[in-house]
Parts: sequence; C-alpha cells; structure tokens
Amino acid sequence: MVKEAIDCIDAGTEYCPCKLAEYGQCLICSQCQGQVFCDCLNWKGVCIYQELHNNGYKAKEGRKTFDCNVEEVINNNNNLIIIKFKAPHKLVLDLVKPGSYIFIRTDDNHYFDIPISIMNSDIENDIISIAVEIRGIKTAKLLNTKANENIVIRGPYWNGVFGIKNILAQNNTKALILARGIGLAPMMPVIRKLLSQNNELQAVLDKDPFNVNFATELLEKYKIKTSENSLLDKGQLSDHAKVIIKDALEDGVTFIHIAGADILTYSVINYLNEINRNDVVLSCCNNFKMCCGEGICGACTSRFSGHRVKRFCKEQADPRNIFEGRRFI
Repeated sequence: MVKEAIDCIDAGTEYCPCKLAEYGQCLICSQCQGQVFCDCLNWKGVCIYQELHNNGYKAKEGRKTFDCNVEEVINNNNNLIIIKFKAPHKLVLDLVKPGSYIFIRTDDNHYFDIPISIMNSDIENDIISIAVEIRGIKTAKLLNTKANENIVIRGPYWNGVFGIKNILAQNNTKALILARGIGLAPMMPVIRKLLSQNNELQAVLDKDPFNVNFATELLEKYKIKTSENSLLDKGQLSDHAKVIIKDALEDGVTFIHIAGADILTYSVINYLNEINRNDVVLSCCNNFKMCCGEGICGACTSRFSGHRVKRFCKEQADPRNIFEGRRFI
C-alpha cells in the first residue's frame, strides 16, 4: 500500500496546531486524529500533538485582523482594481512567499470577507499590492475604495498556489510561466522566488479578459523574457500555446507554472500527457472557493475517490493530483 503524500501549509508554523487539530481533524498528525500511535504523514520538525498538549488541547491564536491605510487605487474600467496599502512589517514579510493571500473585509459582517492573492509585497516600504477582478457583489464594493482611507484585512494565508515544494526545488534551471487574466497577480511572487533561485524564466501572458497587462510595472523590474499570446481558444489550449510549450520543453524547460483558471491548468496537464511529458514538474493557482481559510467551513472542500475529502485552503497538493480521482457529484 502506497500512502498518499499529504502536506498542510500551516504545519509547523506559528498557527499550528489550528482548529482542525483541536477538533480531531488534523491533516498531518495521527494522534490529533484520535489514533493512539505516532504516524505523521509529513513531519515538519515539530510535534503537532505536543504543541496541542502544551497549549491545553486548544488551537493557537489564529490570524489577526489589521486596519491598513490605502496608499493608491488604480481602477481599470470598473472591471479590475489594483489597491496598494501600507501594512505592519511582519505581515509584509509573511506575505512575500508564493501562494500568499489575505482576506479583505468589505462589510461589517466578517462572513463577507474576500480571499485575494498578493501581487507584490514590498518589504522595503511595507506596501502590499493586490489586484481584484470585479465579479460579484462583494468585489464590487471594493470600487468604493479610496486612497488615504482604511482597508480591513485578515492574514497571512499561504495556500494560494499548489506545488509550492516544486517551486522551491527549482535551482539553476529553466522554467516557463503561463499566466492568464487575473492569474497575472499571483504569478508575480512565483517569478520573484524563481529568480532568487537563479532560474532562467520565460513568461507567456494572456491578458484576456482585460484590455491591459496590469503586471507590466512589476515585470519591468525583472530581467525575464515575456510575450503576450492567447493561451485558450474556445475553452481549449490554443495551438499557439501548444507550440510555445513544446518549444520550451525542447529548449530544456523542466518546470511550468500555470497562473490562471482551472481550465488552463487542466488543459496544460492533458497536453503534457498527450506528448508523454509527465516528467515536467508543475505548480498552479489554487482556485478553490474559500471562506474561513481555516478548513472549518467546508467551502474549500472537494471529494475524491475512496471517500476522501480534502480541505484545499490548508492542504498542499501537486497540480496533477487536484484533478485525478476528483468527484464532481
């Protein structure tokens, strides 16, 4: 029997053990799941059960809420808004890593908080930048955001990208970035991390459905090869995208980061299967719905074969595994 590799993004951090451990549903620790033996699925160097015991069998204090001053607001035709705000230095440091996101409060009712990925975390000036696509009732309220006013956020959270261990494993190699739409925002911390590990990057950007590439200002700070092309055609991976991927692989690319909707990730995975390149390492955006960010509410859960339920606001996964064995009913 092969045990599935399971990883919790919060394991071993200052927020561990969390409410899941308190309620006997820890993703990692067998003893926190009510079993009598120690059999951690993915040990992070910290005994979660001991931490729970030392804390009186209660979860540690969760994420805090911050009132932050808005420095700048850029509105693009009321369908995209970029907000830059000043935040506490520790929070800015915590939000540098790939996959970082926060919840933004648009109403007095905290159940209406919106999960938004970090586009840039400037540790020199303590400025956080986010890009929000205006899609519904909650995001539309952000159009009222103005400079020099306060914005209420909750964080930090880190599971906005799947395949983080694959990103961290890339050193002195070649990587391809495929980004589409609002995926250009969470793409930036990934690019920053890959460059810091001395990787050679090529980024292919599809700005659809927007009329501007809102990541241009940040991309100009990095020396990477970029181009703008259509990645999807009528819900399928475009022929041009297939040529780009194939040429990149022939050029020695061994890692692809996909920043976009699930249909883009799914299409790229299928294409790699078609050309027998399952050896290519992947990472992608986490597009699951989120509400509490702590694995309790169930908004992020998905059912898989074998009666498995995964909480994707907490659980890290390889991009290929989030589609394999997934049940849609």
